[in-house]
Amino acid sequence: MPKRRPNKKYTGEFKQEVVETMWRDKLSHSEVERLYDLPRNRAASWERIYLEEGVEALYIERRGRASKGNVSKKLKPEVEEDLLAEVQRLRAENAYLKKLNALVAERVRQERKQKWYGN
Repeated sequence: MPKRRPNKKYTGEFKQEVVETMWRDKLSHSEVERLYDLPRNRAASWERIYLEEGVEALYIERRGRASKGNVSKKLKPEVEEDLLAEVQRLRAENAYLKKLNALVAERVRQERKQKWYGN
């Protein structure tokens, strides 16, 4: 079984240098990984991050599990008030439309009943 390399922490400057060397010298991912003794697919991953998110993204630590987004974010009080007012307005509108729909359905039922007995 091949020996595993210990996990290394690479600096943002190093990642940027690897990607820019790959572009400048027109090297493939595997060539630059051999040159810098990197694990497989590491250069491709850094290049993708650089192209999609910019050079600043190479400086962000990406170790560990990604956040699930469960962290509750506090809204500004005025935004929270606006949202609560909107919810109340929409609930009132929904209740109104339900009542209107029930009245229309009742009227249609009454008209059918009259036609049935009227003939």
